[in-house]
Amino acid sequence: MTLGQTSAGKDLKARYLWLGLVMVGGLLLLAGRLYRLQIARGDEYAAKSFANFVKEIRVKADRGIIKDRRGEILVDSRPSFDVFITPAFCERCSEEVLPRLSGWLAWDDEQVKHVEQLLRAAKRSAPFQPVPVQLDLNRDELDTLNAHKLELPGVDWPAVPHRNYRTGTVLPHVVGYMNEITQDELDRLNGQGEGYALGDFIGRRGVERYFERRLRGKDGSRKEVVNARGETIQELSELITGEATVASTPGENVVLSIDMRLQAAAEKAFTGTAGAVVAMDVRSGFVLAMVSRPGFDPNVLTGRVTPAQLAALNKDPLQPMIFRPVQQHYSPGSTFKTLSMFAALGTRSFTPHSTVSCGGGYRLGARMWRCHKDAGHGLVDARRALQQSCDTWFYKVGDTLGLDPIAATARSFGLGAPTGIAVVAEVPGIMPDSAYHDRVTPGGYTKGMALNSVIGQGDVNVTPLQLTMAYAAVANGGHLYKPQLVRRLETPDGRTLQEFQPEVVRELDLDPDARRLVVDALSSVVNEPGGTAYRARLPDVHIAGKTGTAQVIALGKTRVKKEAMTYWQRDHAWFAAFAPAEDPEIAVVVLNEHGGHGGMDAAPTATALIKKYFELKREDANATIAASTALPMMPVRPAPPPPAPRAPPLPESVPASPAEVPSVAQVPSAPSEGAR
Repeated sequence: MTLGQTSAGKDLKARYLWLGLVMVGGLLLLAGRLYRLQIARGDEYAAKSFANFVKEIRVKADRGIIKDRRGEILVDSRPSFDVFITPAFCERCSEEVLPRLSGWLAWDDEQVKHVEQLLRAAKRSAPFQPVPVQLDLNRDELDTLNAHKLELPGVDWPAVPHRNYRTGTVLPHVVGYMNEITQDELDRLNGQGEGYALGDFIGRRGVERYFERRLRGKDGSRKEVVNARGETIQELSELITGEATVASTPGENVVLSIDMRLQAAAEKAFTGTAGAVVAMDVRSGFVLAMVSRPGFDPNVLTGRVTPAQLAALNKDPLQPMIFRPVQQHYSPGSTFKTLSMFAALGTRSFTPHSTVSCGGGYRLGARMWRCHKDAGHGLVDARRALQQSCDTWFYKVGDTLGLDPIAATARSFGLGAPTGIAVVAEVPGIMPDSAYHDRVTPGGYTKGMALNSVIGQGDVNVTPLQLTMAYAAVANGGHLYKPQLVRRLETPDGRTLQEFQPEVVRELDLDPDARRLVVDALSSVVNEPGGTAYRARLPDVHIAGKTGTAQVIALGKTRVKKEAMTYWQRDHAWFAAFAPAEDPEIAVVVLNEHGGHGGMDAAPTATALIKKYFELKREDANATIAASTALPMMPVRPAPPPPAPRAPPLPESVPASPAEVPSVAQVPSAPSEGAR
């Protein structure tokens, strides 16, 4: 052996040592892997193995019904066939199944991409959970899929409930609609334990959104043993452990305060291209009817809405998705003068007998502020100022008081702040004061801004609902209610779960003498010659109201007739009213957007609605009397007829029968006294 060389035996021992270390390391690695699979995560993998042949199917809960105050169903669910894909059972899904479905169901590239994204997300989170990919198959599509069932592994099209909006384009903003839940919503809501799944629909807007949790109910489940293609194997049902079926719990019903008979009358009476109508019970704040025109069909938005349909809705210049009673504000025009009158009389600077000479305008500094009647109204007191809507009298109020007292009074009636209706989103409107103008107007506040605001122009902006609440407070003596659209929540079988009670937001300290004058003046607007709504009066209901014609462009030196203007240049037509004037029950506000004149283009809608309200009230009272006096039929022996009594002598004059009372068309009309 040469010096410096190792022996062959020592070299071999070193190799065996390294080989042994490698083998031991491999065994340790294998043991660690086995420990992880069988002990540390054994339950998890056992559950996954079980899920390979036991399929859990969600049983969707029946969504609650939305009804009107009398129980008429407005929104329910109808049976439909929806297409579901279970990712774990869909063999060659992207390569074969989706191209087949897209061809048979006429999917475009965007829809195919959306379905692929859904399935990728489902594979990661819940591969055995069916994912909805097509809603509401028509008959031809259903027949096509049935004919090709064997070519669609992992695809099912069971019968499922589909939301059905019976009223279509009537009340869409109130009831709302539904569409697919987003991934962000899914993560957030499921983090709160809500139990949504990919592809589920969720309430959007109105009642559907606000009462989502109460309407949706609780889903159930059903377990089935399936093979690798997802086909049910009935003979292996004994492999199912635990409860095979968990029943779903239906959602609760929502009962609105809306009376659909009155709603239908409002829709018919309103002739405007765009605008709003609100009818309210002044004794409780519950909304009886609410029109927003134009509207949309929630059946389309909840179902097969196309990109073209969405684009048409979004590009429509009339903005049908805007709920005009609460989501858009407007200059109220002369309807605001009622609140200005309370401000004037409340400061004691003006009394019912304070007069102003109207020669067609009011001069402040170098500027002449025009009255709507170019010839003027002559000497005008407070009552006549409201009756004939004399701008000049109110210009004097604005000049004397300044803007702040007027703004304070209007805010006490709820203007410039959300009403709190809650079910639908709303804008606060604007009730400016001097601080507002100092903040937003270049140059700050000037006295002319008070003259603009006192007649409901300038920066004063109100929603139709705010104006309704203000007039309801005048009608009921100063109770400013929170407006409400929902009367109660019910169980599916009709038992009351929660009843909503009237809520007073504020008690207004209205001077009784001032209120008496205002109500009398508003009554004269409708019921006396010279009133700006005299042509719209009713023969048997005493209405108190105020017309308004709000400018949308600045007046020039020469007045232009409505017919000579484009639609977008025309004034907004307003009418705000309550009835009966002596004991008010209902308040109605009509806004005819770019309609022209309050007296001609808004007041007739309101008076027709008030007339219908009292007709329905009589019908309901008669029906109640008839039901309470109805007795079970029993055979009785007829009694002999009594002797006929002698007729009493007729008085010199007798009241006219209802048939002899002249209709609106028969009552002579005074000529219009201006456009206010």
